[in-house]
Amino acid sequence: MQSPAVRKVIPIAADGSQAAESTGSLYEAQKKIYPREAKGVFARWRWGFVFLTQLVFYGLPWLEWGQRQAVLFDLGARRFYLFGYVLYPQDFIYLTALLVISALSLFLFTAVAGRLWCGFSCPQTVYTEIFMWIERHVEGDRVARMRLDAAPMSAQKLARKWLKHFIWLALALWTGFTFVGYFSSVRELGADLLNASMSSWEVFWVLFYGLATYATPAFCASRCASTCAPTRASRAPCSTATR
Repeated sequence: MQSPAVRKVIPIAADGSQAAESTGSLYEAQKKIYPREAKGVFARWRWGFVFLTQLVFYGLPWLEWGQRQAVLFDLGARRFYLFGYVLYPQDFIYLTALLVISALSLFLFTAVAGRLWCGFSCPQTVYTEIFMWIERHVEGDRVARMRLDAAPMSAQKLARKWLKHFIWLALALWTGFTFVGYFSSVRELGADLLNASMSSWEVFWVLFYGLATYATPAFCASRCASTCAPTRASRAPCSTATR
């Protein structure tokens, strides 16, 4: 006679809490990273490009050319002013060619010399560096920021946090104002801002672009170091200096 088959019984926990206690938590809370200030030749090069790109971005709308704004994309009149040139919608073929050449140049420079765009000129890298610079000057270096966050809430801690975010938000809104100044005369836009007579689309894009600028670099500056920063060589992998 054949013996009866032995059936394996798998016990089932009564509820999920008992199973969680037996297995333990499989998740870990995300730890805040406190990047230290990077120094060296590539850091100096990066800051040089930060000054260059921001000088062009913030200063170009205020530059005049022949009694008009040097660079203005007038969507209402369908005219695009680039210094001495006036382009119309049918001339967008030139813009397309320029974008294609820029994309191919980006691929070429990345393949030859490494992450030049990501490490030095990308808006993500540029604004993260600016926001982190503001954070260091308001809250202190890496050790001081760690002590500040670990300390109990006080008037001094609250004032430093509010001051940092106020400066971040002011810079972001000024960035949004400058962005809109490329599509609407920046001098007229400034007068409308002082008189509280900006149009609804101008207010929307100033707030949208400004808050987008505030949200992304502020999150990166608080959570991690610049992931696009080059290390000892321009083609070296990225690293985060946290020690």
